Amino acid sequence: MNDIGNKTRLSPQMAALLARVATEVGLQPDPTTLPPAEGRALSEAGNRRWNVDLPQMAHVDDLWLAPDEALGSVGIRLKVLVPPAHDRGALIFVHGGGFAFCSPESHERCARVLAAECGMPVLLPDYRLAPENPYPAGLVDVVATVRQALTVSAEAGVRQGPLILAGDSAGANLALAAMLHEQDHGDGQVAGALLFYGTYAGDFRTESYRDYADGPGLTTGKMQRYWRWYIGDRDVSADPLACPLAAGDAALAALPPLHLMAAGVDPLLSDTLELHRRLVSLGRNEEMTVVPGVTHGFLQNTLDLDAAREALAAAGKAARRMAVSG
Repeated sequence: MNDIGNKTRLSPQMAALLARVATEVGLQPDPTTLPPAEGRALSEAGNRRWNVDLPQMAHVDDLWLAPDEALGSVGIRLKVLVPPAHDRGALIFVHGGGFAFCSPESHERCARVLAAECGMPVLLPDYRLAPENPYPAGLVDVVATVRQALTVSAEAGVRQGPLILAGDSAGANLALAAMLHEQDHGDGQVAGALLFYGTYAGDFRTESYRDYADGPGLTTGKMQRYWRWYIGDRDVSADPLACPLAAGDAALAALPPLHLMAAGVDPLLSDTLELHRRLVSLGRNEEMTVVPGVTHGFLQNTLDLDAAREALAAAGKAARRMAVSG
């Protein structure tokens, strides 16, 4: 399951989906090579295809978090998705997009499916994006969300209870970094986290970055450009709030329960494998799944991929366990 030797052995469904999209959209520019606003618009347009036939929610709202001057956060929009049947507490879903692209709307179908699976409201922060707002802008917005989300979302019917973090790709980085931040700087405690195919260090020499340098889908070059937009020319290799794999053993050992999930055909696969290795070496019994035959971002494809629906069902069960224990 964790062997990355079979470099690009796509599942039949994944291969068919990639072929269909290629036929439908034709040759498209790499959005990371465009000016950021243009690349962002192209990415948003591409993600609309995955956000149709949205699962029904009992309540959908857009609320606003207040700026936190001490943190340096700004007022940001919080999309609230309340499923028909839900328990106390909520799950904060931090969308991916290379720290620079995407939005609550680009990930809405995925988040609605997750809300139904975990039986909790899902809250999506519209955090600031790079390169206009480089590190740590997005992170402090996510930290502010952790601190304020349950209070702000009460007007949408969210009840006080366990708080769970989730994120995909760059969103998983921000979710994990937010938990590390709050160990030392705040009261934003969470019961657990669901981390999907995250980027946890800017090290492009790993096995999966080599094996999947040219995709399919995400490429090493795209990730290098994303990181450059997020970090600039700073050396953050030893900063765990930018590169969570740089966190010390004590900080990793103190994290709440995690559910780790990676895609089998993904330049970021090694990041999840290394995070899991570190956690296991500290005596933690961590949940981890590598979904074979799928590419980075496959959770967006809940309409087309059995693997996406199954992965979110498993994540929902993990969230329910965390909520009970938390």
